[in-house]
Amino acid sequence: MTRTRSLRIDRITCTGQGLCAELLPELIDLDEWGYPVLKDRAVPDHLRTHARRAVAACPRLALHTDRGRP
Repeated sequence: MTRTRSLRIDRITCTGQGLCAELLPELIDLDEWGYPVLKDRAVPDHLRTHARRAVAACPRLALHTDRGRP
């Protein structure tokens, strides 16, 4: 049984630098002010490595992955 990972953005911490959207454009867009908007919270298996990289690279530590339900 595998657990689905999901993305979460701490909107209070985020300063809209846009690095997450550059590293994970399949799941994250930017709004007109440069803040991230999730296209889909669920992280597909083939994007897990990219999602971890985007989370680690966030300069404000505002992007997180959570374990979902099986």
